[in-house]
Amino acid sequence: MVPQPHLRTVVVLAAGEGKRMKSTLPKVLHPLLGRTLLGHVLSAAAPLAADRTVVVVGHGADQVRGHLTEIAPDSTPVLQAEQLGTGHAVRIALDAVPDGAGTVVVINGDVPLLRPETVGALVTAHEEAAAAATVLAAAVPDPTGLGRIVRDADGRLEQIVEERDADATQRAIREINAGIYAFDAVRLRAALGKLSTDNDQGEEYLTDVFGLLRSAGEPVAVHVAVDHVETLGCNDRVELATLRRLLRDRVNEAWMRTGVSLLDPATTWIDVTVALDRDAVVDQNTQLRGGTVVGTGALVGPDVTLVDTIVGPGASVVRSHAVGAEVGAGASVGPYAYLRPAARLAEKAKVGTFVEVKNSQIGAGSKVPHLTYVGDATIGEQSNIGAASVFVNYDGVNKHRTVIGSHARTGADNMFVAPVEVGDGAYTAAGSVIVEDVPAGAMGVARARQRNIEGWVVKRRAGTAAAEAAQRARAGEGASGVAPTASDSEAMHGRAETVGGASGTGDTATE
Repeated sequence: MVPQPHLRTVVVLAAGEGKRMKSTLPKVLHPLLGRTLLGHVLSAAAPLAADRTVVVVGHGADQVRGHLTEIAPDSTPVLQAEQLGTGHAVRIALDAVPDGAGTVVVINGDVPLLRPETVGALVTAHEEAAAAATVLAAAVPDPTGLGRIVRDADGRLEQIVEERDADATQRAIREINAGIYAFDAVRLRAALGKLSTDNDQGEEYLTDVFGLLRSAGEPVAVHVAVDHVETLGCNDRVELATLRRLLRDRVNEAWMRTGVSLLDPATTWIDVTVALDRDAVVDQNTQLRGGTVVGTGALVGPDVTLVDTIVGPGASVVRSHAVGAEVGAGASVGPYAYLRPAARLAEKAKVGTFVEVKNSQIGAGSKVPHLTYVGDATIGEQSNIGAASVFVNYDGVNKHRTVIGSHARTGADNMFVAPVEVGDGAYTAAGSVIVEDVPAGAMGVARARQRNIEGWVVKRRAGTAAAEAAQRARAGEGASGVAPTASDSEAMHGRAETVGGASGTGDTATE
């Protein structure tokens, strides 16, 4: 079979148990800024445009297969039922593509900082040199636990030695095997059939292929990574945290160089799947996750978490949490707001302090300033929702919808019992429970008339501080002056209703 360099097969080794992770989750599925370890590796290999991608699975195989269905449905998972070494794993992978020729790229599944440019440079160097095998190497400050690159007197690769099998001289070498390789498929297949298990672990080492090829007179090569950090693997939670910090710094630096302001990069965590426009400002203690998008000139933070949320140009989100929401251009959210999935704020809308919004649309310029739950609702333009309101959307079986029109003013402490509609330009009085539609331009009042029982405290709570204060007030000694009579109270109540309960329904009282 004539080798075809244009034909490429990627093999990702993802069968290991990861015992030191001490987790029921397979090691390669641990998350790291928007992708799993395995997801990062597949992303690094994606620009190769490989003809086939084979992922060797083992521990937690069903979980890994399920994840591949989501992130790489065109890949081929191959089961390594017994973990008998990396050479054994690659042999099983190639059995799944028996017609494979050209270049085979093998990558460990736990190197999430690997850049696509580095993988591409490795493959280019390998193919241009017509090498039988090329290993990616790196010079590291501390090579403990890693395989060493042993060169001959002319600087050519002599062998790759695992630390367990290395002597004292070899252990002093700081150039290590990164666990990423490019092979000629035909010569790789032939060498895999000759591997032995004569080593400390009793496994088939893929690295032994290099010695076999060199002994057969085949050209083998080393390609050195520019930055050794890219080659760091993950074996436990401590290393995972280190990788997360390193990736955070890389991502943050890249965004700042595009014109995004990160006021405190050390406390800003941005997933690799997030998009930010120029002149966006991200304040401290902020996490941007998933498919979040932040528009030009928007301010996000401090103390904000956004998951799969779109923030429009010039909008602001302060000390709030949002999942699957949209914040329109110039809109404002927070502090201490919670936007749940399908919360949609139009241009210049406002969701204020201690407000929760779920599956609702808030129209342009409309305001929900504070202490309110808005669920399954549509609010028109330029409307104002009074403080301490609740959109009562659930009857115990089904969810129902509330509609508030445009330029409406709803009073403080309102309950909207869905399904119900408040028309354009309508008002509702403070303290109302709205169970029927309010026509456009009408005032909805749904509360009992106030009744004062004179002398109740003195009679029923005699001897208390309240009773004593009431007696002083009646005697003209209190700072508040003469207490109102029953007729005064009724007059005041009637006047409030006449003007539409202005003390609880207008902008002044609720914004």
